[in-house]
Amino acid sequence: MTAQDAFAELTQRLQARQPLLWLNPALAPAKRALADIAATHAIGLADIEAADALLRRWGPALVRLFPELTASAGVIESPLIELADARPITGVEVKGRSLIKADHALPVAGSIKARGGIYEVLAHAEQLAIKHGLIAPGGDPLELISGKARELFAQHTVAVGSTGNLGLSIGVMASALGFHAVVHMSHDAKQWKKDRLRKRGVEVVEHTGDYATAVAAGRAAAAESDRSYFVDDENSRNLFLGYAVAALRLKSQLAELDITVDADHPLVAYLPCGVGGAPGGITFGLKHVFGDAAHCYFAEPCASPAMLVRLASSTGPKSVYDIGLDNRTEADGLAVGEASELVYQLVRELVSGVYTVADDALFTTLAHLRQTTGIEIEPSAAACFAGTRLLDTMVRNDPRATHVFWTTGGSFVPAEEYEMFYQRGCELLENA
Repeated sequence: MTAQDAFAELTQRLQARQPLLWLNPALAPAKRALADIAATHAIGLADIEAADALLRRWGPALVRLFPELTASAGVIESPLIELADARPITGVEVKGRSLIKADHALPVAGSIKARGGIYEVLAHAEQLAIKHGLIAPGGDPLELISGKARELFAQHTVAVGSTGNLGLSIGVMASALGFHAVVHMSHDAKQWKKDRLRKRGVEVVEHTGDYATAVAAGRAAAAESDRSYFVDDENSRNLFLGYAVAALRLKSQLAELDITVDADHPLVAYLPCGVGGAPGGITFGLKHVFGDAAHCYFAEPCASPAMLVRLASSTGPKSVYDIGLDNRTEADGLAVGEASELVYQLVRELVSGVYTVADDALFTTLAHLRQTTGIEIEPSAAACFAGTRLLDTMVRNDPRATHVFWTTGGSFVPAEEYEMFYQRGCELLENA
C-alpha cells in the first residue's frame, strides 16, 4: 500500500468519527531524532535546562506576585498521583503502575499551559528589562516586580490568541507584571474563562470564527505596534521549552516514588493535544530525559485530529477541514483545525502515535474519575485516559511499565459548570 493509499484509508476512518489509534511509521530512535533536531533547529537539552533555571530563579518574585506559591518557593508544579486501580477510569486493566500527572491542578493558571505560558512572559520581561538597562543578564527578578520595571511594562502589550487555557496563563502573568495584557478569543470560547481574565485586568477581544481566526487577528493587531509582543502558540520556541521543563520535573517525581524508567521498564505518556505545543514540548523533554524508554501518545477529539492529519499526511491535507471534519467538539481546549508546523517539525520522529476520542467518552471518563478518586477535570483533560484501551495488549499487560495520564486542565472550572459536565457523564453511564 502506498502512502497515499494509506492516508486515503485513514481519512475514511477519521470521517467516520470513530475512536482509532494511529501508530507513527516515522518514529525514529531518540538519539538520532534529537541529533537531527539539534542540527536543524538548534534546540536541545541545554535549552530545556536553561528554561527550568530561569523559572526557578524567578521563584522569590513569583511568591510575591502569587502568595499561593509560598509553600513551593515559587516553583509552579503539579503532583504525581498514583492510581491503585486504573480500570474504572480507562475501561481496561492496566497491569503496570498508573499515575496521574495532575496538571489540572497547576497553580496560577490551572492548566498545563502554566509552565510554557509563564516562562514565555518571564523571559520576555527579562529581555525587555535588560534592553532598557533595568537589570543585568541573570540579575535578580525581584527588581522587575515593582517601581521602574512596572512603569516600563505598562507601556508595552503582551498579546495571545487562545481558546482559553493559554490565554489564562499568558494573561494572568503579563497582567501581574504590569503589562497591558490582551487575549484574543473566539466568540464561543468558555464565558467563565473570559470573565476570569477580565477580573485579572486582562483585555479580552472576541472574534467570530474558531481558534485560528482569533490567533490570526491577534497576530495582525500586535504587528501594528513595536511595543506589542505576540505569544504565538503555533511558532513559539519559548513556549515549547517551557512545556518541556515538565520532563525534568517528572523525572524527579518518578525517582521519589522509586520508579525506574529504562529499556526494560518503559514509560507510556498519554497527552491531550490541541495545536500541539504542550504535548510536543513534553514529548521533546521526555525523549531527552528517558530516550527510547519513553513512549508518547497524543490524544485528540474525533472531530479535531489536527496533529494526526499533519503527521499522517506530510505532503497532503494539513487541516481537519481539508478532510471533511468540522472541528466541533466539547473539548474546547483541543478544538484546533490545524496543528503547529513548528511542533510538527520537532515531534514527527518522536511521537509514538495519536489516538482519537469521542466526546461522550470525555464525559463518562470525567464522571468515573470523580467517583473513584474525587479528582475534577475538564473534558479536554479526560482525553488522556482513553489511550490504553486502544493500545496493544502487550503494552497494557506489561507489569514493568509505568503509565502517566496527563490531566491538562480543570481546577479553575466553576463548580456549576463542572457539575453540568459531571451530570452529563452520569447520564451517559446510566444509559450505556
